[in-house]
Amino acid sequence: MKKLLIATAASAVMASGAYAAGHGNEIKIGVILGFTGPIESLTPSMADGAELAMKEVTDSGKLLDGASVVSVRGDSTCVDAGAATAVAERQITSDGVKAIMGADCSGVTGAILTNVAVPNGIVMISPSATSPGLSTTEDNGLFFRTAPSDARQGVVMAEILLEQGVESVALTYTNNDYGKGLADSFATAYTERGGNVTISAAHEDGKADYSAEVGALAAAGGDRLVVAGYVDQGGSGIIRAALDAGAFDTFHFPDGMISAKLEENFGTEIDGSTGQHPGTDSPGAAKFTELVGGAFDATSPFTPESYDAAALIMLAMQAAGSAESADFKDKVMDVANAPGEKIYPGELGKALDILKAGGDIDYVGATAVELIGPGESAGNYREIVIKDGKITTVKYR
Repeated sequence: MKKLLIATAASAVMASGAYAAGHGNEIKIGVILGFTGPIESLTPSMADGAELAMKEVTDSGKLLDGASVVSVRGDSTCVDAGAATAVAERQITSDGVKAIMGADCSGVTGAILTNVAVPNGIVMISPSATSPGLSTTEDNGLFFRTAPSDARQGVVMAEILLEQGVESVALTYTNNDYGKGLADSFATAYTERGGNVTISAAHEDGKADYSAEVGALAAAGGDRLVVAGYVDQGGSGIIRAALDAGAFDTFHFPDGMISAKLEENFGTEIDGSTGQHPGTDSPGAAKFTELVGGAFDATSPFTPESYDAAALIMLAMQAAGSAESADFKDKVMDVANAPGEKIYPGELGKALDILKAGGDIDYVGATAVELIGPGESAGNYREIVIKDGKITTVKYR
């Protein structure tokens, strides 16, 4: 059950002091995403989503009695753990960020969490790191994610394919924490439900030629090729090689493969291909699209999750009466879940008022936020099909 922010007269005085200290202050939040690298076509709108929430809160003038929120962007590269940890270290020690919205890819997220965030006691909320391994990483209560674990995505992917009558697949995955975690989760769920994975083979990103990998996948056969990779890297390389060789003409894409770049790269060549990524048709999703108003792609994978991640950080600060991670980390689950007044995109100012008064909120946000277990999203998915060269929604799960 949530605790009231102001429980006694003494705590009220302390909270009042914390709020007053926030007046006129600048609170910096790190936005660490792969602005270069294998998902660089996804990250601009993700950053825009997070910064939209920051602007909404700043414009309200209600966070800690008037604090403004400033985004500090950093490039995770998605794949270089050393570079990502250096960026996070600099943001914390030099820029003075109070929390991190990010990172994006699972490997760099885990590296930042273990090597930087935990030692420095900084809250991280990732909108897109989905490796099941992150559910059990020692985090001292500092790590959360608004995207569901791939333990869930693997099951959803298996169900989609089998419902379509696809009973055998070849599987290739990018050789990192994200790719292997998702491949293992999917293969287990698919075979348990009667499907046959003819081959499960890793591929390396950054290669100019994937004909050898495609040759092995084609030799194993399958009704469809599952590509658990990155759209701006080896995943697209695999698809191009498979199409050119006539090895496969339909594919299945998990979240790292779905963006406008997929349409640009292949168009109608991959008609009939399918996939899924985190998404919802909840009222909050429509409100988020309306709030964005065409400024950027509100439906791009992990963009709504980024808005929600940033919003949760700021709402938890308000609930704690402090911008310090040590103070607000225990409030993230409280503001994310029932009981309390439901809060949607565009209503962050209202939420800040409720929290300041000691009330409860249930942040629904753009993605029907519900944090479970170790602080991760319970998970909703948008099922897609490629039709006439365009990514088309089939339904939500």
